[in-house]
Amino acid sequence: MGQEVDDRAFTREDRTRYRAKVRRCLDVFARMLGEQDFSVEVPHVGVEIEFNLVDAVGDPALKNDEALAAIADEDFQTELGLFNIEINVPPHPAAGDGLADMEATLRDDLNHAQGKASEVGAHLLMIGILPTLREQHFTPESLSPNPRYHLLSEQILAARGEDIEIRIDGVDRLSTTADTIVPEAACTSTQLHLQVEPDDFAPMWNAAQAIAGVQVAVGANSPFLLGRQLWHETRIPLFEQATDTRSEELKTQGVRPRVFFGERWITSVFDLFEENVRYFPALLPIVDDEDPVAELEAGRVPNLPELRLHNGTVYRWNRPIYDVAGGRPHLRIENRLLPAGPTVVDTFANAALFYGLVTLLGTSERPLWSQLSFKAAEENFHAAARTGLETDLYWPGVGSVPVRELVLRHLLPLAHEGLAQMGVASEAADRLLGVIEQRCIVGQNGASWLVGELGGRLDAGADRAEALREVTRAYEERMHSNEPVHTWSRTV
Repeated sequence: MGQEVDDRAFTREDRTRYRAKVRRCLDVFARMLGEQDFSVEVPHVGVEIEFNLVDAVGDPALKNDEALAAIADEDFQTELGLFNIEINVPPHPAAGDGLADMEATLRDDLNHAQGKASEVGAHLLMIGILPTLREQHFTPESLSPNPRYHLLSEQILAARGEDIEIRIDGVDRLSTTADTIVPEAACTSTQLHLQVEPDDFAPMWNAAQAIAGVQVAVGANSPFLLGRQLWHETRIPLFEQATDTRSEELKTQGVRPRVFFGERWITSVFDLFEENVRYFPALLPIVDDEDPVAELEAGRVPNLPELRLHNGTVYRWNRPIYDVAGGRPHLRIENRLLPAGPTVVDTFANAALFYGLVTLLGTSERPLWSQLSFKAAEENFHAAARTGLETDLYWPGVGSVPVRELVLRHLLPLAHEGLAQMGVASEAADRLLGVIEQRCIVGQNGASWLVGELGGRLDAGADRAEALREVTRAYEERMHSNEPVHTWSRTV
């Protein structure tokens, strides 16, 4: 969904043409998988991180235009909400010191951006959901002015036919409505990209799905929304509901949601793109002039713009990506389920766990998913979002096991082996996976620190709204120290 679109109205003819063009792109993509060279000489990885902007007291700062102008770096881009921006860390080979180099680049960029943005009264915060968001920020006035966001909001609300309902039962209970998709802007994420070849895509994607619950449990960093304490990773149910185009009647009929975990293990990347076309109507039926058949037969690599745009409006937690770079097609897995933060080092520790496990499990002789039902993987995912590091997950050969024990005894050795298989320098692998190890030993991630910090302030008699501001400011200070979250002390 990163591409630019013009503000416009869509007709029935637009939708008919778009449907035909998407299917034509899908047919060409199927041909390309059999004919084109998608080989990866040196696999690259990439990271995107969404930031919240806050003011001096920790409240949302609706200043992304001013902040981006001050930062003046093309790696930083606008996002859905006026209190959001995003950074794209340039893709890099993971081998050797690749992950460490990317980590250093992000840290330098963050320091620079923080200094520039603070000149216009905006501070960058890496966190899954900003604790100080209030109902007044869930209005059309909080949407970024880019036409694509307004179009997307209009189309989702039109497809739904009624306001968006947000209902989440956690420690507290939240029930609210919105007449735009601004609640989606509350969900700030880390997106990890892994470049893979077509023959490897299915096992790698299956592995990513199988470990989704582990990732969320270990990396949870979103316990609060609109002043309530909900799930440890409240982003998961919030994002699922904030972009849901289905009315209650369509849910009852079994129509699939656009935020989609999936429903089966796959045998090819084509399965995912074909499901997108078969299950989901267009949200932005914009037709490009490119004829993919003509491009392919002329010996050129088609961009398949309609297929890519449609894919960008189906929000899989592990999304397939088709792209063209340097005149060559390639495929990536975009892992979208982690929150932003808490720190740069924590972000790359989460990345190391993901890359290592997916690489190892995706190349194992006996696939994990042959021993794990897809339903169990999905149940693990939502259970982990609810209770974080205190979750019991189901794992083949082990049964129901505390996630901290699962990671420490079983998964960290596999992640080390996977990173070694990728050629990652042992020093970087040991340091980053050591952060995950200590997080599990200590029992503290971003969510548990935030819950404990707020609880201490409330127990001391603080007003809840002011306590959330104080927690946000304390979090910001620790985030910029870049000390991993398992070492954070509590103020109260």
